Amino acid sequence: MIDLHVHSTASDGTCPPEELAERGRSFSVMALTDHDNTDGCARFLAASRRLGVDGLRLPGIELSVDPGAGYGQFHLLGLGIDPDAPGLVDFLARIRAGRVERNAKMMEKLAALGMPVSEEEVRRHAGGEIVARPHIARVLVEKGFAESVKDAFERFVGKNAVAYVSRYRPSQEEAIEVIHAAHGAAVMAHPRFWTSDARLLAEGFARLKDLGLDGVEAVYQANLPLETPLHLRLARAAGLAVTAGSDFHGMNKSSVTLGMDVEDEEVFIAPLLAALAKRGSHFVQ
Repeated sequence: MIDLHVHSTASDGTCPPEELAERGRSFSVMALTDHDNTDGCARFLAASRRLGVDGLRLPGIELSVDPGAGYGQFHLLGLGIDPDAPGLVDFLARIRAGRVERNAKMMEKLAALGMPVSEEEVRRHAGGEIVARPHIARVLVEKGFAESVKDAFERFVGKNAVAYVSRYRPSQEEAIEVIHAAHGAAVMAHPRFWTSDARLLAEGFARLKDLGLDGVEAVYQANLPLETPLHLRLARAAGLAVTAGSDFHGMNKSSVTLGMDVEDEEVFIAPLLAALAKRGSHFVQ
């Protein structure tokens, strides 16, 4: 069992890093990849050490990146990063500033719609510095404006909903460079959300490989049956490593379970280790 895409209460998950370490203690490899911050990584690694975990445990991050013309959503995982790398710290400060600005505008829109939500109310649902849309959605449910988090996203805070506001997203080149400067491997998360067009995927993977992308999360828990073999084939054709991740968020994505049961773990672990070694990761000997 492996999982290279997991979220904690440091962003928009509902499980503390320590609980994730416990629940994944038997996994061969696991990474904590919270949105736009590494606040939970030290706790995750420390808990894994206390538990005597034998497998590889990696600090990571998930970044929202400019998808490029003709594409949908692009999220980039940074695996095996140094959370204290100065360039990464400065970069994340800019990303967080963009989040703060976006959240304020969304709350203004909600207030204009007769659904006032305060920053204090939202922060009660955030376990760390990152305040995200699921936290706003939970307040909407709490105050009776929505029936569920899913309902709140569909009607109010999801993309194209009435109170949605986009936020700053770095370029693909900059995001990959920041991950590499922090000695991590840059891996595209859930390519199914980037595009479902096989031709665009193939072209995109080849171009991103030239920009320094290390891998693709080809095995993803929410993939449709035909997507996983397609993503595996196209990633390998482009010379990219492949990874597997659940995108676990606890109760914020209650249908997603922790861990990915893959047939041959070495198919995913060995290329990742090679990519980490190439980037000078501190987590590869």
